[in-house]
Amino acid sequence: MRKLFEAVYRYIREADIFLLALCVISAAYGVVLISSASRSTVGGRVVTVQVIALVLGVAAYVLMSLIDIDIIADKSKLLVVFSVALISTLFIWGEAGDTGNKAWLRFGGIGIQPAEIVKIPFAIVIAHMVTEFKARRSLNSPLAVMQVIAVFGLLFGMILFSSGDLGSALVYVFILLSVMFLGGVRLRWFMMGVGVLAVSGPFIWSNFLTDRQRARIIAPFDPGVDPTGLDITWQASQSKMAIAAGKFSGQGLYKGALTQSGMIPHQETDFIFSAAGEELGFVGCFFIILLLTVIIVRCVYVGIKSNSTLGLLVCVGMTAMLIFQTLENIGMCLGLAPVIGLTLPFFSYGGTSIVTVFAAMGVVSGIKMRPKPARFRTM
Repeated sequence: MRKLFEAVYRYIREADIFLLALCVISAAYGVVLISSASRSTVGGRVVTVQVIALVLGVAAYVLMSLIDIDIIADKSKLLVVFSVALISTLFIWGEAGDTGNKAWLRFGGIGIQPAEIVKIPFAIVIAHMVTEFKARRSLNSPLAVMQVIAVFGLLFGMILFSSGDLGSALVYVFILLSVMFLGGVRLRWFMMGVGVLAVSGPFIWSNFLTDRQRARIIAPFDPGVDPTGLDITWQASQSKMAIAAGKFSGQGLYKGALTQSGMIPHQETDFIFSAAGEELGFVGCFFIILLLTVIIVRCVYVGIKSNSTLGLLVCVGMTAMLIFQTLENIGMCLGLAPVIGLTLPFFSYGGTSIVTVFAAMGVVSGIKMRPKPARFRTM
């Protein structure tokens, strides 16, 4: 028993308990918002699932923080194989979720979203590759850049073809660009990428996106896409109305007119921010943004203090995931970004999402726990 207490004490002293506390506070706040948005009381299925996911998320945080990231990164080939195998299951057993994308594996009443889980190994693999190429002073060679792009392209393409989940796939793009840019890939490669996209964009737009996906992308910038406001733009329009109705302090928890009427489809998932806006007003929304901002800043701080290129870039990858999902989710709730079905980290309903984001933050905590020996440090 004494050894157990010593181990717990050592973990509390060395792990990033501040980051864990921020994550738990955010997720607990999310449970309250989900309860209201889904009109589910304590003991209801939605709230119960989210609370269980929160507990599992804390366990995932602890577990991932105990695993040495250098050891995981050295197994990057196995991580790629695992990622490919997991996403491949969607070709056979993938089932459609609320968005219509075949992005889920169902086991009885339990749903797992492989693209969410694979974000973590993807960020680690890309960070490891960039770190290794940088250490060999070959990061900006065509072969090195093409290898990094090939790993990304493999997973990105598999997600799109297996499930059609464009929202999740775009998170991978932002992780890739952030890690490559801050890892030291020269600007000319990004300019070449823009050129390739400009040339191939029309072909991709016409042949790889459905009519509805194209309409969702254009809708925030072209009112003519849905002139009646009853189809593509319905959720975003109702969300904006709810947020505007909340004004400064909101209409009161469990008292929002639109939230409690169920006029905003899937509000507990993609549009949870609108529930906060209507019922808790500017104050509630500000608190969400503040919590997420502090978590993001903490991840960057841990990466900078890690004294390791790998540690820094892994933290960058996890931070990029949070930043993109936060900006996109809040943006679509405000009608400023396309509605592509991305959850708000920590706050939206979804077991896989909660456990994954806690696990990602556990990786960051693990980087803080371990000062790097000289052989792992790169300039």
